[in-house]
Amino acid sequence: MSTTVFRRTLASRLTAAASATAARRTTVLPGSLRTLTTSPATRSGNPPMSFPCIDRLETRQRTLAGGPEPTYEKVVTGYKLYHHATPFVLDHGGVLPSFDLAYETWGTLNSDRSNAILIHTGLSGSSHAHSHEGNMKPGWWEKFIGPGKAIDTDRFFVICTNVLGGCYGSTGPGSVDPQSGARYATTFPLLTVNDMVRAQFLLLDSLHIDRLHASVGASMGGMQALCAAALHSSRVGRTVSISACARSHPYSIALRFAQRQALMSDPNFNRGFYYDGVAPHVGMKLARAIATVTYRSGPEWELRFGRRRRAHEQPPMLCADFLIETYLDHQSESFCLQYDANSLLYVSKAMDLFDISHSVTDRLRRTREAAAQQLQQTGAACDQAGVCMTPGEQPEECSVAETREEITRDLVEGVRHAMQPTLVLGVQSDVLFPVAQQREIADILRQAGNTNVTYYELDAMYGHDTFLIDVVTVGAAIKGHLENTL
Repeated sequence: MSTTVFRRTLASRLTAAASATAARRTTVLPGSLRTLTTSPATRSGNPPMSFPCIDRLETRQRTLAGGPEPTYEKVVTGYKLYHHATPFVLDHGGVLPSFDLAYETWGTLNSDRSNAILIHTGLSGSSHAHSHEGNMKPGWWEKFIGPGKAIDTDRFFVICTNVLGGCYGSTGPGSVDPQSGARYATTFPLLTVNDMVRAQFLLLDSLHIDRLHASVGASMGGMQALCAAALHSSRVGRTVSISACARSHPYSIALRFAQRQALMSDPNFNRGFYYDGVAPHVGMKLARAIATVTYRSGPEWELRFGRRRRAHEQPPMLCADFLIETYLDHQSESFCLQYDANSLLYVSKAMDLFDISHSVTDRLRRTREAAAQQLQQTGAACDQAGVCMTPGEQPEECSVAETREEITRDLVEGVRHAMQPTLVLGVQSDVLFPVAQQREIADILRQAGNTNVTYYELDAMYGHDTFLIDVVTVGAAIKGHLENTL
């Protein structure tokens, strides 16, 4: 084709496109934050698709513009507060002038204060693991805790906290910064799983508990349990780590990154400063939908939903049509205003950064100590990025180990003090934390010299959420480990 013919053809196409654009009509939806552009129905012999899911989102958006406010600050009641009144320096160099840690307890602390069990939560868990007089609503681990249950409150004094960075009573991005009088939002400093655990041990200090009978957790809680065993080894008697890892792997990081991207793409996110406006409801809903896919398994959904549609006699639609889609839509909608979006960002990022390797732990310690020294000398924290380095020093983003052998040696060195009797549980259908990651925990502990490591691999179909559902198998394993006389 000659240049002249090509130009005429291109001009013809551009003219046609411009004509089509001019023919479109633009409608402003009442109360909507956007405009809807459609083509006249006369241009097609097919009727336009309906989008009831988008209609519902827009209706919800209009409702949120005038209230109600997100409910996460009211989800949990009846907790106690530990207040740490002095500055708390974090692993990446940031500083909290003070912090609160929400916690709840069950059972009775014995006379020598040796029967305490600390339960660590997952990403969005609150301190309300079990019901009590102050809050009779069933807790997130209701069937596992209580008299005679897996964690027996007739024998143990049980403590559960909402992690630092959360939004259920503990200090997090939604809390008021005492220095500015405004909410932290995304001025909240980056934190690590190690920071969460250090805050919990400060709570234990306030309760005059020198040594735990056990540190127990699943998912991110399993990371915390391993961290407690490795970094506070003299204060932990036994460890239970369920569906967790010794270091976050790329697949899990990618899944959480996708959630954060969906959340931050919501126009109402406003770089985290949304507390005086509309909450990023749509972004949170999408993030939760992605998360829910990672929490369960294909075999379970095959049995529960199969390929059934909500209304098989109706034509297919682009909105929720299959039962599995309606399930995801319901689950994500029910969650999206019950957890703070910024907490999701910060806590999930802490999960991504988790690595019990010696080199990583040592680097974080040095960064924290440098920040603490600067705070003591100048009364000021490190810069906003949390950087406290001498000129020319370069930050290490991850373990310096490269080969499989080097990575393993680094991990083994990281848990060299974790000699407690340890129970590690993995679930074969877990796609978020595949069983290879739990095997890795057991392997590095044994290579470090721990001769009392028990590893169970469960053939359950509930995926990552098995630790919330399988009371019989998971509960029996926990109970046996906690009550076994060594």
